[in-house]
This record gives sequence, structure tokens and C-alpha cells, in this order.
Amino acid sequence: MARPFLPFSLPDITAAEADAVTGALRSGWLSTGPRVRRFEVEFATRVGAKHAVAVNSCTAAMHLALEAVGVGPEDEVVVPTMTFAATAEVVRYLGARPVLVDVRAADHAIDPVAAERAVTPRTRAILPVHYGGKPCDLEPILALARTRNLVVIEDAAHAFPARWHHRAIGSIGDITCFSFYATKTITTGEGGMATTERDDWAERMRIMSLHGISKDAWKRYTAEGSWYYEIVAPGFKYNMGDLAAALGLVQLARADEMLARRRRIARAYFDAFHSNDALELLDPGPFDDHAWHLFVVRLRPETLRIDRGRFIEELKTRGIGTSVHFIPLHLHPYYRRTYGYEPGDFPVALDCYQRSISLPIYSKMTDDDVHRVIEAVTDLTRQHRR
Repeated sequence: MARPFLPFSLPDITAAEADAVTGALRSGWLSTGPRVRRFEVEFATRVGAKHAVAVNSCTAAMHLALEAVGVGPEDEVVVPTMTFAATAEVVRYLGARPVLVDVRAADHAIDPVAAERAVTPRTRAILPVHYGGKPCDLEPILALARTRNLVVIEDAAHAFPARWHHRAIGSIGDITCFSFYATKTITTGEGGMATTERDDWAERMRIMSLHGISKDAWKRYTAEGSWYYEIVAPGFKYNMGDLAAALGLVQLARADEMLARRRRIARAYFDAFHSNDALELLDPGPFDDHAWHLFVVRLRPETLRIDRGRFIEELKTRGIGTSVHFIPLHLHPYYRRTYGYEPGDFPVALDCYQRSISLPIYSKMTDDDVHRVIEAVTDLTRQHRR
């Protein structure tokens, strides 16, 4: 009897999350309310940040962050090409230009040397991505920012709860943006968070996240509130609701438990694949500092008779889902048409993309699930060896 299909990712939801959401429903607060505020406080405490602003996506968080620091038309923001659409599109929302740069082969993170070369008098910010949950090398990025008076806004969509040099991601750059999408390490279904030490940036992001309405607009519907409000800027509709925050509060409390499980899966994969000469593994850095949102293997095409596409299809026929992270931005029609990028402009990202496969890694996976993945990948590399 065939075993059920093993998806690439599944959220880890328990009865506790269901109870919390039901409690929010019964409370009458469905949109932004006290649970959102509590989620912000608890998240800020967890990462060691002064402020946390909850929003409806990491995309929203990055947009608000760039707006808060003053990025506007004709400005430039340095972005690694190996990332999801959101990292660069938020730059375009503000009329600025995303300047794409190559990544390091070791971990698919932004290449600090390439980033430095890309800085011009118009550069306002650098947007490094913590790819897969491993913190990128922030030291040269922060040093470059200090030297050139730039803002560092971290795309930490993959990186909760990761650490860099014993410090939690979320307490290091000028603003850090997290994702709580359904596939992420903790989830609110859809959602995100921006953290910062700056009072003015936090206040600006909070106001702009809800139509530019003056502070604590949600309190209009409480006994302590008033019907009166003022619009101080043309803001956005990016607020998180209490239903999402109720889910997030339970997930936040379970974050270490879920990380421990992902860490065990990653260790099992490393032990199984490190000596397989048909595969390359990314540098994990300090193993326990990694959030383990992704586990990526790169095929060595010279050792195999099938390409990456066929490898993925054969895993699918064995009931195993995979993905690819990411199609580099410079390969997409918009960036090629708008900025004239060619596929060979960023050769490291191109090579990494063409050989990469993301394997399932999520805390609901059983030991049997993990064994199935290891067995299938190992068998395929043996069966199709040149």
C-alpha cells in the first residue's frame, strides 16, 4: 500500500492554537486589539528589541521599514538577487531602484564585496536576506553601512528564532522584518513583524500600518477610546488582527519546541548526505544558531545522468514534495525588461539556482517521514549516477 504524499511544508498547529483562536472569536475582538499588542510585546521581548510592530505580512513590514527610514523616488537599495519577489518589489513601491547583487556560493547569502561595489551616492539602504534561516554575515554589511551612512533593513522572513554571534536576529540591524506565513517557522496564517530600537521609526511604521491614523486608532472601539481620529499621513492597510495574533502567541510559546524538532531533522539530513558526492550541502554556520526554515541540497550534475527538474519529478513520484528557493530576481521578465539584467550577470546565484532543491523540513515531520526523504534522495543519486 502506497504511503501518503509527503508535502514540502505543513504548519504545526495543535489544539492550543485552535483554543486560542476560538477564544479570540468569543471575545468579540476580530481585528487589531489587545492580543496584537500582547503579541508585539512578547515578540519584542523574545528577540531583545525595544519595539515590535505587528502587520499582515513580511512584505508589509519591509515596505513600512523603507518608508519609515525615508527611502523615496530616485533612491537605491541594495538587494541580493537570490530572494523572493517581496524583497525587491517593496523598493519599487516607493519609486526607488532595487540594485541587485550576487550571493555567496557557501550559503546563498548576500556577497558583502558585491554589496560594497554596488553602493553609489544614491544608495540609502541595504536589504540583506537571512537565507533559509541562517543569519548572513552581518559584520561587513554593518561596517559598510556605518561607513557610507546607510540603513540596514534585514529580511528575516526565514530567520526566527535565529542568532548571530549570540544575539537574536531582530535586535541587530536598524529594522528587522519577519514573516509568519503558513510555511514559516512560526505562523499566524498570514502575518509579519518589524522590530527596531528607534522610537521614531517604530511610531512611523505603526501609524502608516493603519491608514496614517494617529496613535492607538484601535482604541476607538474601547471604553477608553474616542470616535475622534486624525489622519497624519496617507498610510496603508497593513494591520494584523487579533485572530492572527491569538494564533501567533501560542506559536511563539512553542517556538523552541518546534525549532528543536527542525534541528534534529537537519542533523539527520547532514549525517545522511554529507558524504554523498552527488550532493553539495550549504554551510550551516553554528548549527544551533540556524532557524532551519529550509534545508537545501545542490546537485552535482557531473555525477548524475538526470537534471534537477527530473530529480524533483522522481522525488514526486515517490511521494515527496520539494521546492526551489529561489528563482533569482534578475532572471524574471520584469527585472530583465526594466533594468536590462541578463542571466549571466550574477553567475553564482545562477549556478546555485540551477542545482538547488529544498527538501521537506518542518516540525510535524515524523522520523518515518525523514527516513523516507533520506532513502529517496540517496536511492536516486545511486540509481542515476554516471
